[in-house]
Amino acid sequence: MTVPSNAGVEPAERPKRVAVVGGGRMGAGIAQVFAALGSTVVIAEAADQAAALGRVETGLARAHERGKLSEDPSVILARVSTVAGPADLPAELDLIVEAVPEIPSLKVEVLALVDKIAGPETVIASNTSSISIAELGAALSDPSRFIGMHFFNPVPASTLVEIVRAPVTSADVVERGRQWVSLLGKTEVLVNDSPGFATSRLGVCLGLEAIRMLEEGVADAESIDRAMELGYKHPMGPLRSTDLVGLDVRLAIAEHLASTLGDRFTPPQLLRDMVARGDIGRKSGRGFHDWTNS
Repeated sequence: MTVPSNAGVEPAERPKRVAVVGGGRMGAGIAQVFAALGSTVVIAEAADQAAALGRVETGLARAHERGKLSEDPSVILARVSTVAGPADLPAELDLIVEAVPEIPSLKVEVLALVDKIAGPETVIASNTSSISIAELGAALSDPSRFIGMHFFNPVPASTLVEIVRAPVTSADVVERGRQWVSLLGKTEVLVNDSPGFATSRLGVCLGLEAIRMLEEGVADAESIDRAMELGYKHPMGPLRSTDLVGLDVRLAIAEHLASTLGDRFTPPQLLRDMVARGDIGRKSGRGFHDWTNS
């Protein structure tokens, strides 16, 4: 496949038709920012289409309150629709972003379905935060059009997108991804395919050590976070950041990194215990901090 390059074209064109597979917090956020850009967006969500659309609506309302939208939220929301699964997506799409949970087998299954409906010029991306792009791309008939676009939570407010290229990823696809990120008003960092990429590898390493310190009684969660915020100017401490990401997500990433990079990423027992009892962070109301009133 040859994807026309937008390099040197000013201004770059937004993707007119975008699909997001997975309507959870991350998928809804990705759908929201592309719809706000002016793209027509369809979310494929098997579990609860209404909930996925509701997340976009809530996100748009919050962005409107902060004065971050150039259009009325209802106008932007009208550009978003839902379908039950990848098989129901239209073929004429500029970009498909896979945003299902961080389970390699699930992502491979979804990408294989996406590959069957995607048009020959469609760029396919994964929002994975740790899984090899080359490994996932093996599910596609043409992995040269596959790229990692790792958005951060919450997507509308975050300023970073990690662009991950595999050895076979087309240079034109990389350039398209970089330009789309720029049009979203975000900044990209370009990294080569490696377990955990740059951000998850470093972020998880810091987060796991903070959990071990809590487990060992070095300090309480608030003190550990404040130490990093005040002493190292981190905008958010590692335990609060883990709450925001989701302890279940961080556990899955840590287990994957431990299997690929070694024992230094072995999850602490405290993390496993908290996930097992459902204390998974902001989305459950409790993690290392209390989120019941936020």
